[in-house]
Amino acid sequence: MAVNTMDSESARTPQPQAGLTTGGPSMMPALSSRLGTEGKHYVCGSIAAFTNIMVTFPIQKVLFRQQLHGVVATEAVRQLQRDGLRNLYRGLLPPLLQKSTTVAIMFGLYEDFSRVLLDQASGSGVPELVTRSFAAALAGAAEAVLTPFERVQTLLQDHRHHARFNNTAHTFRTLLTEHGFRECYRGLVPILVRNGPSNVLFFGLRGPIKEQLPQAQSKAGHIVNDFVCGGLLGAALGIMFYPLNVVKSRAQSQVGGAFQPCGQVLLTVWRERGGSVAMLFRGAHLNYHRSLLSWGIINATYELLLKLV
Repeated sequence: MAVNTMDSESARTPQPQAGLTTGGPSMMPALSSRLGTEGKHYVCGSIAAFTNIMVTFPIQKVLFRQQLHGVVATEAVRQLQRDGLRNLYRGLLPPLLQKSTTVAIMFGLYEDFSRVLLDQASGSGVPELVTRSFAAALAGAAEAVLTPFERVQTLLQDHRHHARFNNTAHTFRTLLTEHGFRECYRGLVPILVRNGPSNVLFFGLRGPIKEQLPQAQSKAGHIVNDFVCGGLLGAALGIMFYPLNVVKSRAQSQVGGAFQPCGQVLLTVWRERGGSVAMLFRGAHLNYHRSLLSWGIINATYELLLKLV
């Protein structure tokens, strides 16, 4: 029988053992009844992203400095050391809000769009893989609504703007009052180009990848497999779309002025870095390891919570 490559990962793993949901007072059954079948995907995705951001934020900050300035990792770390421990988690709130919401949208809307589109396409002869791929792309496009959070995160992490922007609320207020609503969406195009294809690949490949891993014989084994599956996919996609993130970081570090096309921003960065592919991908190795850890945490936590809820 053909494997449905776009099914939710939770459909492939055995149901949780009774010990996960019974054997003592637990909030999980009550929470499950309140959330319903669809709502739990949003909640589980949000909690998974929250966990990931708290663990990996300092790594992300080092990576951001490399993307923005083209420096080596040791220099980026020295910059953070000069900024001091007080500023290490400066800019945490925007990615915490943005990632918790976007990952909730990513998993939740993918499930919702898939259900609606599969109902509409029933009997039409359209392959399920195509329908689910379209659902994944739509979910990725919907995530781009939260671009202002990435915009503010970029400004708060850039040491050149430390004196100008105090915190998340102050940054939003300054952008809106001095430059208008459109300024909050600077860098939208590379985010849209990144989100759609990466979602299609993530949801399309995580099932087949997990099926190639050794069969899990325990709860811990399933967690490890989910971590490996999500981590490998996240790391590969992070490398694949790395130049788009470089373009996004450069575009969003600007405040005011003309909006430059993605191609123009990429060409500017390319020239500044001597036309070197290695310099363009400066920081990609750290991004690989961060994505490996981040998406491993997200995927494993999401699947675990689905079984608990």
